[in-house]
Amino acid sequence: MKNVLATIIGLFIAGLTVHLFEAVIGHNLFTFPAEAQLSDMEWIKNNMDKIPTGSKIFVVIAHFAGIIAGMFAAAKISKQSIIPSYIVGGLMLIATFVTIFMLPKELWFSISDGIFAIAGFLIGKIIAQKQITNF
Repeated sequence: MKNVLATIIGLFIAGLTVHLFEAVIGHNLFTFPAEAQLSDMEWIKNNMDKIPTGSKIFVVIAHFAGIIAGMFAAAKISKQSIIPSYIVGGLMLIATFVTIFMLPKELWFSISDGIFAIAGFLIGKIIAQKQITNF
């Protein structure tokens, strides 16, 4: 039961971290067009060129940090198994790659988002392993 809770809380922390970096920080630091509808995926698909580059960089940072934070939280709660961290990290990686393929993006954005998400998983794994008592 503890591992299930660790996984759920890890996913929550990962999602919250992504939201904080992407929406709270990234969307507030950079000016979007007045007609921007950032909660509408169709608008985003059709207007990727209107989204500020700085905001896109914060999306990459958000995915990277979210994976690490979620994996750390899952391991910190579990203390006995790395599996909750792997589940959190794996689901966040899948979500990142689904987003990469769903939305038309510049090549630099897609490549950096993918690379940083994988790096986040690897760093998250190292940090998570240090929280597990039997490692």
